[in-house]
Amino acid sequence: MTFRAPVDDLLFVMTHGAGLGKGLEEGIYPDLDDGMAATLLEEAGKFAESVLAPLNRSGDTHGAKLENGVVTTAPGWIEAYGHWRDGGWNGVCAPAEYGGMGLPHLLQAACLDMWNGANMAFTLAPLLTFGAIDALVEHGSDELRERWLGKLITGEWNATMNLTEPQAGSDLAALRARAEPVADGTYRVFGQKIFITYGEHDMTHNIVHLVLARLPDAPAGTRGISLFLVPKILPNGARNDLRCTGLEHKMGIHGSPTASMSFGDNEGAIGWLIGEENRGLACMFTMMNAARLAVGLQGVGIGERAFQQALAFASERRQGKSERHKGAGMSPILHHPDVRRMLMTMKALTQAARVICYMTADSLDRAQRLPDADARQAASERAGLLTPIAKAFSSDIGSEVASLGVQIHGGMGFIEETGAAQHLRDARIAAIYEGTNGIQAMDLVLRKLGLSGGAAMRREIADMRGVIDEAKAAGGAFEAMAAPLAGAVDALERSVSALGAASAEVAGASATPFLRLFALARGGTGLAMLAFAAVREDASDPAGRVTLAQFFAQNVASGAGALETAIIHGYESVLNSDAALGIAP
Repeated sequence: MTFRAPVDDLLFVMTHGAGLGKGLEEGIYPDLDDGMAATLLEEAGKFAESVLAPLNRSGDTHGAKLENGVVTTAPGWIEAYGHWRDGGWNGVCAPAEYGGMGLPHLLQAACLDMWNGANMAFTLAPLLTFGAIDALVEHGSDELRERWLGKLITGEWNATMNLTEPQAGSDLAALRARAEPVADGTYRVFGQKIFITYGEHDMTHNIVHLVLARLPDAPAGTRGISLFLVPKILPNGARNDLRCTGLEHKMGIHGSPTASMSFGDNEGAIGWLIGEENRGLACMFTMMNAARLAVGLQGVGIGERAFQQALAFASERRQGKSERHKGAGMSPILHHPDVRRMLMTMKALTQAARVICYMTADSLDRAQRLPDADARQAASERAGLLTPIAKAFSSDIGSEVASLGVQIHGGMGFIEETGAAQHLRDARIAAIYEGTNGIQAMDLVLRKLGLSGGAAMRREIADMRGVIDEAKAAGGAFEAMAAPLAGAVDALERSVSALGAASAEVAGASATPFLRLFALARGGTGLAMLAFAAVREDASDPAGRVTLAQFFAQNVASGAGALETAIIHGYESVLNSDAALGIAP
């Protein structure tokens, strides 16, 4: 099934759900005015449809291969990356002073949405480079920026993130990789890293590895980690002392080489310190925070593609007889109510995740572009509050929506030839990497709810209540969606109060249902905002957007009460589960 880049839909969500329209009025998006946003999205959509999407299946079936120390990507990927580089897509958000376009995060979010839907495994390569560019711009010395940024921004080189080690998964305090200072100001890096996305490949001549390691006198724990830039090819053209020792055999994203890396088998891999000694985690989190929103957009993109394919299949596949079907013979399964329920669930969840991700991107832009310092701070706090939801909720729904897509295909979905299974296999990793979704939930509850003494959360709840008040006043279908949305926001507010008095252990046990509750309230009110706009703007499908928002409110957000129960009471059975799990006291 051919992927269609939903450019008009994405532009509508940017404008009316995320704040592009308001931002244009305020003057904070001058680079997207006069139709420029639509023009850029059209070009990004063409690239997704014509270059990336045709390679998605071959990337899955052929995959990346390691032979004699050389990693080769799937046929056509080198050429596709050449088109990517020549199109300048690597520099969309990069600062103009270093050769980038300096365009907003909001625009890049919409581009990533389409590129991930077209080919998630390919899009992982530039995704890591985007984060490395951010880390170097914010924390790198002038010399490092001058030497490395230019070719990363043009895409001539790409970058990786090297955190995980065999004994240290999400616990960075357990890292053992070490770096020894050299008299010339460089460092020699030694250690093993695993799960390194595009750690080795044949699409670029050089690969710039950002590596976490410990200095000899570093304190224990995460306070003793430094970040180093360790290139595959040194400035003098020599090969650095690093190598790929293996490629993982994975459930999905087969086109993306996930490498095990060895640094310093001989004299040590030469690297340069980024930022300050023992402050590497702060530098790496600059990279990771950008990656977390991008991972959320992987869930959105996969959800969009799975929905498109499921809708096309349901329109063609004939089984049984429905009252809706007036013709002869069997009905298209699209006419059966339960299939419609699944399709509406797929579309509503994907659109809710999309509006949350775009809100997050808009907040990142406002934190940089608003003229008032207090307003920038509020926007930064909102971005911090929404980022774990954008990452965790959106990646969760990517798997859920892809699973529903398999279900709609029936037995044909369980067979690889239809491609429905690939979406599910590809989507599953997004809930795991860049900080598991459980970690995102704990970050939300234990850190982000307390921003400015809870003011950021209070502002978000007030914004959602404003949407609900508008729905109540509008009447009709809007009034019908107002009650379940109000119930979700009420449940959210009570849960915030309960968690505010909870211990860290209780909060941790309740964090995942809390994040889901927050997402249902924010996603549901976001869909209502889009429905209001569709009616105001006399859009081509106002009834469709109103119906989608009503469906989400009544069929998805209506589950808020059960989540509240899990948050406020469910922790007891989690924490007292020794006997049930067979754990000895």
